[in-house]
Amino acid sequence: MEGIPQTLADLLDEFSFLDRTERVDYLIEYADQFENVPERIAVRPYPEERRVKRCESQAYVWAEDTDANAQKYYFAVENPQGISAKSFCAILDDTISGAPLEEVLRIPGDVVFDIYGKEISMGKGEGLLGILTSVQLFAREAAGRPRA
Repeated sequence: MEGIPQTLADLLDEFSFLDRTERVDYLIEYADQFENVPERIAVRPYPEERRVKRCESQAYVWAEDTDANAQKYYFAVENPQGISAKSFCAILDDTISGAPLEEVLRIPGDVVFDIYGKEISMGKGEGLLGILTSVQLFAREAAGRPRA
């Protein structure tokens, strides 16, 4: 995919060669790497305005500007069984935190299907897309701020 963060493009390329079993194993590994938002950013109970709409796993998103053109993204997933949400949050943190805002804004929603496969349930797909949309709202907001 043209114009998206290179680390995400590389990961999508890897996923394109995986069969269903390998994909599931890979996603579980990512879910195991998930780190909840640090307390310096947010503490429970998390504010409702950070909650991802349509996400059954009760995911939350925060962003912190790292420089004039990038952000570090933080996530919380309150559902302990939210493996898809945890893996997607870990993937996003790993591949787009620190990427140029313009590239983050170019990530298409289809990325969810490229990672999880076309057979993902509509509810899960909507929740994961909601996580990406939340990240992109922060990126859009930051891109619109005057730069120093």
